[in-house]
Amino acid sequence: MLLNRPPQSRRRRRALLAGVVTVATAALGLGLSTQFASAQTTLRGAADELGKDIGVAVNYNLLQNDATYRNTVATEFNSLTAENAMKMDALQPSQGNFTFAQGDAIVDFAQANNQTVHGHTLVWHSQSPSWVQNLSGTALQTAMVDHINTVMDHYEGDVQSWDVVNEVVSDNNGALRDSFWLRGLGEGYITTAFQTARAADPSVDLYMNDYSIDGINAKSDKTYEIAQGLAAQNLIDGVGFQAHLILGQVPSNMEANLQRFVDLGLKVRVTELDIRIQMPADASELQQQANDYRRVTEICAALADCSGVTVWGLRDGDSWVPDVFPGEGAPLLFNDDYSKKPAYDAVLDALGGDGSGDPDPTDPTTPPTTPPPTGDGCTATLSVQSPWNTGATYAGTVTAGQALNGWTVTWTWPGSERISNAWSVEGNLTGPTVTATNAGYNGSLAAGQSTTFGFNITKPDGATASVPTVTCTAS
Repeated sequence: MLLNRPPQSRRRRRALLAGVVTVATAALGLGLSTQFASAQTTLRGAADELGKDIGVAVNYNLLQNDATYRNTVATEFNSLTAENAMKMDALQPSQGNFTFAQGDAIVDFAQANNQTVHGHTLVWHSQSPSWVQNLSGTALQTAMVDHINTVMDHYEGDVQSWDVVNEVVSDNNGALRDSFWLRGLGEGYITTAFQTARAADPSVDLYMNDYSIDGINAKSDKTYEIAQGLAAQNLIDGVGFQAHLILGQVPSNMEANLQRFVDLGLKVRVTELDIRIQMPADASELQQQANDYRRVTEICAALADCSGVTVWGLRDGDSWVPDVFPGEGAPLLFNDDYSKKPAYDAVLDALGGDGSGDPDPTDPTTPPTTPPPTGDGCTATLSVQSPWNTGATYAGTVTAGQALNGWTVTWTWPGSERISNAWSVEGNLTGPTVTATNAGYNGSLAAGQSTTFGFNITKPDGATASVPTVTCTAS
């Protein structure tokens, strides 16, 4: 099931009118994978079938520099959150000077891979630049309002939901957090932030987000009180539960807690899930972690108004946890070598997927795949990933048999298939004979290394999408 892309955004329209293509975007290798595998084999496939988001917080530098990271993010997740690139210190390091390049690159990657984006975050006491922390009164409120308006205007049509305020409740006794926002503006700053965001882009879902509110406690009670007031004014659409959990400590009343927010007419979302272990982690602890991940995912899967689950990072080594909690770690779904942990299989199972193996090639619903043909210096494959009545999405893979500085893949369509749009590939693409060449960022391959590209086709006659014979040559 393909996710529908939003209409062309204001940001993209401005870029096209100005003739702008950012270097950061090109460097990311947009669309390095759109291999929408079946619900039986990937988190993304299972979540799509369930109608839920399965998200991941992405690191801009890794997305830029690590092809395996890019491919895993694109293949396994249908939703992205910028780990740091959309926070205030990244977007507006000095007053009035906005730097959108990293956030734009993440959005472009998501759009190239038919993924949605959850924006994080507009108003937070942490990772706010010093210039805003030194303001108060009218100057501080103006700065907050201007930041929300500018950021939401820039990403209108690109970001489907926003954490408007983040971590506004104290860990102690359910009071509001003693932040520079509260000291400078009073309790009304939360309502002002949501009023501004609602007016800036009425089409997106607006969330408040916090940690240690996963179960029923004083902090979640205060969050409920704030959400109830905002909901009465139609200013909020959902509440985000960060779920930075400790091994074996999924709250027993987590489901009941999320349900009470749903009963307010709100969506709920697990926004920053990780489950940390005292290191070194042994096999029994990894299995307990898998059980915990399964439980959290099952809670969301069972709630119609739970929009999804986002894991806060891809691999264990990418996580913030060891830096903040010395001696603890291994909190995520993938090992550092990108191998899947027991927690991955548990999440897949909780989403209704099946990681037991490859699709049955005798099953008539299994998309056809070409065998890897030989070529001069490289081989290539095409496979149908997501067919529909009058079209399909294809994935292509090029594997180098020797060091390459460029490659060309050619084929002729046997019927009415024609490419309507493509990513990570250039050349003569729209006719009956296709000559597809590497993009500027994926032509250099070491021997044995692979890269991917993809495209959508139209097939007006409605016949089954075919897989033509392809040839790869070094260029």
